[in-house]
Amino acid sequence: MSRPLPTPPARCAPDAERRIERRVRGLVWLAFVLAGAALWWPAEAARIKEVASVAGVRPNQLTGYGLVVGLDGSGDQVTAAPFTSQSLLSMLQQMGVNVPPGTPLQLKNVAAVMVTTMLPPYAQPGQQLDVNVSSIGNAKSLRGGTLVATPLKGVDGQIYAIAQGNLVIGGAGAAANGSKVQINQLSSGRVPAGATVERTVPNPALDGDALQLAMHVGDYQTARVVAQAINRAKGEGTAVALDARLVQVALPRAPEQRVAFVADIENLEVQPARPAAKVILNARTGSVVLNDAVTLGACAVAHGNLAVTISTTPTVSQPNALAAGRTVVTQQSDISITTGQKSMIDLPAGAKLTDVVKALNALGATPQDLLVILQAIKAAGALNAELEVI
Repeated sequence: MSRPLPTPPARCAPDAERRIERRVRGLVWLAFVLAGAALWWPAEAARIKEVASVAGVRPNQLTGYGLVVGLDGSGDQVTAAPFTSQSLLSMLQQMGVNVPPGTPLQLKNVAAVMVTTMLPPYAQPGQQLDVNVSSIGNAKSLRGGTLVATPLKGVDGQIYAIAQGNLVIGGAGAAANGSKVQINQLSSGRVPAGATVERTVPNPALDGDALQLAMHVGDYQTARVVAQAINRAKGEGTAVALDARLVQVALPRAPEQRVAFVADIENLEVQPARPAAKVILNARTGSVVLNDAVTLGACAVAHGNLAVTISTTPTVSQPNALAAGRTVVTQQSDISITTGQKSMIDLPAGAKLTDVVKALNALGATPQDLLVILQAIKAAGALNAELEVI
């Protein structure tokens, strides 16, 4: 018995087949474009304001000497800090209170302090600033104190702000019968919005025909890409890279357009240059920090710990009862030297930061040991990075 022949599948119309083929080709082309864009697009793009700043637009340090009053018996002692009483007498004389000369002052609620703050660029009179207050005498605590009106001066000796207000202390403490408990710092505090700007600092950064952008990190490649980004957005010849640190930018002639012009170029995206390979070593804390450009050449490292232990035991020499001797106490010392039994480890060359970290972890060394190991690897020429000790 013969089987029926299978029914051939239905075919689409020629126009429909061509439309489907065009769609498939379009999807394949889009996939290639997106893959290429993913490979080309910079993963660490930054704005110009994050890699550079306008030269000359900077804050200024202000300092002042003042008094904190209202302390609960934790102020300066007059005998150890005589300048506190002298400052108080001077302040009282300015207020019309004359204290007879030679009058002993037993101050317990007053402390001499230094007041510091930062005057931001373009600060205007009436603007309020936070100030830091630090004791310069032997006050036990500034908690609960009030800063009396203190003029804040710049390096030119001119008064730019006046500070006054109640202190905010982030610590706490208590003491009784020789016992003391303290949390955080009690001899310094902060006065939020405690200073009022009285004078502005003129800034001529936008007054000339051009301004200069200062790179946060001196690098020729970064200066070049910043100048290129500005020229693409504002026209060829607008920006010129002078050196690894400065980029000169021509300003519009109309003064009212300069603020908008600077705002535009600060928000342009650039691809910063890859930083130079560097290893930061902090000898005080034992911290080791490596950036992603650090590579390691092939080398072999053996690191062992040397421990010297000295134990002293007192020994009593007791003579017989009938002997005419004396009891003598002698010291018996035992000295032992122990070395770590560690074999030499072969560290392969690593082209990535993760490879370097894995190789260093294979040593099983502490961060303090890494300080010595990295210096030895650098001396052997196997560490492709600059060592900086802070």
